[in-house]
Amino acid sequence: MISIAQQQMNKENHHNCIEIDELLETTKLNIEKYGLQVIMVDSSSYLPSFAYSIGLWEKYKHPEIICFGLPRDLSHAILNDVADLVKEGDNLTPNKTYLNIFKDSKAEFLKVDQENINDYFKVTIKHYNSDLFPALQLIWTDRNDKFPWEKDFEEEFLYDQPLLDRNAAFKFREPKNLATFTTRQWLELQKPILRVVHDNDGDWQFLTGDQMPEDIAIVALEELIRRDKTLNEVFDLEYGEGADRGYIGGPWVRSEVEGDLIN
Repeated sequence: MISIAQQQMNKENHHNCIEIDELLETTKLNIEKYGLQVIMVDSSSYLPSFAYSIGLWEKYKHPEIICFGLPRDLSHAILNDVADLVKEGDNLTPNKTYLNIFKDSKAEFLKVDQENINDYFKVTIKHYNSDLFPALQLIWTDRNDKFPWEKDFEEEFLYDQPLLDRNAAFKFREPKNLATFTTRQWLELQKPILRVVHDNDGDWQFLTGDQMPEDIAIVALEELIRRDKTLNEVFDLEYGEGADRGYIGGPWVRSEVEGDLIN
């Protein structure tokens, strides 16, 4: 077991690039030899780090595991510890408190909503050539041993663990009532959102493309997503990144943006 208390604040960024074909071949060999491949995704200035498994479903008919917001070495060690429990025959159960994963704190597992699989298990999907596999999210507690859904959970850790059992209809990390920029054309004329910008300062812009500065309106983020759920597809835009499409349901083309002004 590994203590989480001293390590969860010390995120590290590593960018170890590998060709996907080479990664898939390594994954296949590691699953054959060890029963598991762990994929690490580093944090960015906006999104938390996470790590996930490949092979638990293939080898043991057990859901794959994902965990967010922990330092790289700790994530890797914890997923291997969890895999050892699976190999020993422990069928990990959602919404049950576990005391044998972290040394000084509790843990729970949540069932990952199928709508969230494609957002995070990219290499697992390529390995299985399918997204039809189950997954569990490992949840850690804060320094007061409270889970994210409990009262007085530490606010600084609130967005380090997106809860994948419950956010399929609203994938953005921000509060649902976040004040968001859009246009009069969307608000009054029901024109589609064709451009989304995530400003360097954190603001979100949802634009119709034909707006003038005087057309800008402010609405709650949830109002936009409620009307057009395909906007969830760009929930992971980084700071200073934008995305454009030709029509609702069309493919998004992402690019860096210069400046934060709406035009």
